[in-house]
Amino acid sequence: MAWFELLSAKEQQHIDPPATNGFDVTGYEHIEIFGAREHNLKDIDVTLPRNQLVVITGISGSGKSSLAFDTIYAEGQRRYMESFSAYARSFIGNMERPDVDKINGLSPVISIEQKTTSRNPRSTVGTTTEVYDFLRLLFARAGIAYSYLTGNKMVRQTEAQIVDHVAKAFDGAHLILLAPMVKGRKGHYRELFVQIRKMGFTKVQLDGKIVELVPKMQVDRYKTHDIEIVIDRLEVTSKNILRLNDSIKIAMYHGKGVILAIDKQGTSYHFSKFLMDPASGLAYDEPAPNTFSFNSPYGACTTCKGLGTFAKITRESVIPDLELSISRGGILPLGEYRDIWIFKKLSSLLKRYGANITTPIKDLPEDVLEIILHGDEIPVAVDSAKFPGQQWHTKFEGIVNFLEKQKDTGSEKIQNWVREFTQVTRCPECSGARLKKESLHFRIDGKNIAELAEMDILQLREWLEGLETRLNSKQMVVATEILKELRKRLNFLVNVGLSYLHLNRPLRTLSGGESQRIRLATQIGTQLVGVLYILDEPSIGLHQRDNQRLIQALKDLRDLGNSVLVVEHDKEMMLNADYILDFGPGAGRHGGTIVAQGAPLEFLQQKSPTARYLTGEEQIPVPNTRRQGNGEVLKLSGASGHNLNNLDLELPLGTMICITGVSGSGKSTLIHDTLIPILKNRFYKSRKEPLPYDSIKGVEHLDKVIEVDQSPIGRTPRSNPATYTGVFTDIRALYANLPEAKIRGYKAGRFSFNVKGGRCETCRGGGMKLIEMDFLPDVLVPCETCKGKRYNRETREVRFKGKSISDVLDMTVEEATSFFEHQPKILRRIKTLNDVGLGYISLGQHATTLSGGEAQRVKLSLELSKRDTGRTIYVLDEPTTGLHFQDIKNLLILLDKLVSKGNTVLIIEHNMEVIKVVDHIIDLGPEGGMAGGQIVCAGSPEKIAVSKKSYTAKFLSEELKGS
Repeated sequence: MAWFELLSAKEQQHIDPPATNGFDVTGYEHIEIFGAREHNLKDIDVTLPRNQLVVITGISGSGKSSLAFDTIYAEGQRRYMESFSAYARSFIGNMERPDVDKINGLSPVISIEQKTTSRNPRSTVGTTTEVYDFLRLLFARAGIAYSYLTGNKMVRQTEAQIVDHVAKAFDGAHLILLAPMVKGRKGHYRELFVQIRKMGFTKVQLDGKIVELVPKMQVDRYKTHDIEIVIDRLEVTSKNILRLNDSIKIAMYHGKGVILAIDKQGTSYHFSKFLMDPASGLAYDEPAPNTFSFNSPYGACTTCKGLGTFAKITRESVIPDLELSISRGGILPLGEYRDIWIFKKLSSLLKRYGANITTPIKDLPEDVLEIILHGDEIPVAVDSAKFPGQQWHTKFEGIVNFLEKQKDTGSEKIQNWVREFTQVTRCPECSGARLKKESLHFRIDGKNIAELAEMDILQLREWLEGLETRLNSKQMVVATEILKELRKRLNFLVNVGLSYLHLNRPLRTLSGGESQRIRLATQIGTQLVGVLYILDEPSIGLHQRDNQRLIQALKDLRDLGNSVLVVEHDKEMMLNADYILDFGPGAGRHGGTIVAQGAPLEFLQQKSPTARYLTGEEQIPVPNTRRQGNGEVLKLSGASGHNLNNLDLELPLGTMICITGVSGSGKSTLIHDTLIPILKNRFYKSRKEPLPYDSIKGVEHLDKVIEVDQSPIGRTPRSNPATYTGVFTDIRALYANLPEAKIRGYKAGRFSFNVKGGRCETCRGGGMKLIEMDFLPDVLVPCETCKGKRYNRETREVRFKGKSISDVLDMTVEEATSFFEHQPKILRRIKTLNDVGLGYISLGQHATTLSGGEAQRVKLSLELSKRDTGRTIYVLDEPTTGLHFQDIKNLLILLDKLVSKGNTVLIIEHNMEVIKVVDHIIDLGPEGGMAGGQIVCAGSPEKIAVSKKSYTAKFLSEELKGS
């Protein structure tokens, strides 16, 4: 017991609380960082106020993330790990200390980054935010069950209630009381009949007929049976009430809580102490929260295992054109005839049925086609090429079976290839609801849990309003606290601008900004105090209208007693911060210093690059005239997928077009899920089905579509910008042509870290080793043999201008530009990486460490390094992610060059700096979710700015006035 508790209440009142003077539990008023040298940081000292909203900004690659994540967060994580016991640390290993002299005043750190989105299809908005967990609890405790056979309300009765009901309802009637033992199962049940006889019973009802139990009795094991023990036959009268009571008790015991009563007319009546439908006898188990979980075998649909969909390889995707023969490429995964094993096997197989591989597929018998697709047990004889005169006899696996196997066990490249022949279809059993039919027949106010999970956040919040008035008194007792938690969490999601999402939305389909804001809403819900939160551009993907709500959410997090550190480029976020830290003056080795810091008013007077843009001294200029295009139009009519409202889209070709609108208004549905699949089908014979639409005109004016999105360029550390852009192939060829390499007999493959020979075999060329952690995220540590260099010593001895191939991978793009200045082929690709603002990343940087915006710009650089046709449409999804004002200016210059060559650039964007300079705007809305899906207005920025219906117009008009 603490000394304070030993004092009387009166004595306690006279003790003053300790004076804090702005200090908190750490004993420090500020977070003090001394000598930070991580990456490009130049031995900086910085002091950040605690319990404040601090924004770190600056040019891309200037050192913002190096300070926030690689120094402050890394040190916080290391200190947490050091709090483990020595025994636990022996399994984990020691985390490397960031390159910093000292950090004072550091609280427990929680990082909310963009690139932590789960790829698991079972992770949804509902499961991540815990909203679905509370809904499961609500349905388990307050849901009303209905029979899926008759639709009747299920009833639950005690033994006493059943006795009273039978005595009143069947007064004077003759009844047979039965205890169900087997319902609809196969078997001979010899042992069961012996067991029943030993219990003293003489009769059973077998498949609706009452029969005597005889020795060695058994039934047909291959037929389904219903078996009930005959407990008693009696007349229901007041004299027999004790007998009735005893018989029902015995029947309930042997029937495990369920009994069956049959009257003289042969009508059956079911009674149960569990949930039961009296008409059909259908019983449900007692509901528990996992009854409504699609991640639990107790609740998941048994057909799709809780996924709601099937990824199926269909006949149509494997054989799209029945007119072709197998030799002419009729089976798409095989392609045209080559002298390889599979075609020889198919030829031998078809010969057995009097056909050959030149026969059109439409002329092959159905049973033969089925064998080609799904295999056969009869061995196929194929002549041996190695041993003339001999034959190999092997079973034919089937094309579909082979693809199915590769889908699960093949390499990442093979799995991606198989995915091209896969069609995702809705589960026929649960119709996409993910749950068992029993779980879907529990309702509250006429809705089941799957219907609520399909509502968007706003609709669900509206449904919960006043729900108490629609519940009975028993439901009210259990629901009150649960409803309070549900409303609180839904309000958090609305406040961070995610009101248009529904609970069943998989996390892997969300943008980096959306997933980050979901985690932010979850953190606000935990109500933690004294924590340092570090966020990476939470405003990504958020319309200006919703920005203020996000800022308020961050302020609420701060007001709870937390420090909030935000890496951000958004103008409004900076002006609402308590403190701003500006890194620069350039990127990479030209950055790493603090060029300005202070409260917003003080910061604006310091004339740093960011401050000049905020004050308007520097601007991204608005063009004097808007391009009218080449006179051709791409017209999409009747788009109606998801929330699109039979929308007609007109894109003037040869211009820079921007698709705007509040979050959830249908921008991605219209462009990524409807327009791009249509164009890819026309140009590249893609098999991805577009969402519903009526017609499209003007495709003949284009010859290529290039989509540049924010999906990762690779999911393993082996993927990096050099391999993705293809420049590494040229670099390897350069090293293979060096005199030293030729003397040693090294080919280009020697300089690949993916094949044996030149790579380090300890880490197999990865440079890093994965340490799996049971209760924490997996950790990547440098390989102890090559120290992260990827290659063995012999390979690293071959040098170009004093640098090994490993040194080249460690170079930044900017350094590589000058290093390869006399190698035109290599320089062309590296220079485009530099031009899109990625001069600060290294050529060999692991793809898993790139943000969504950086991955998108790597893809953009690859496309820019190719030769354009002048009839290409480029589609970019929020290309300003992670970009400073100066970087946006440079990016717009690049995009402007593409348009000036006759190409069309289509951008989905919220950033006003981009919106104000485009030629044509299409604004979707007016709201998100089902209240969106319409074109609110379309035209030049000047035309949009005067629109009264558009939310974008209000912010655009202010931007144009200031330009």
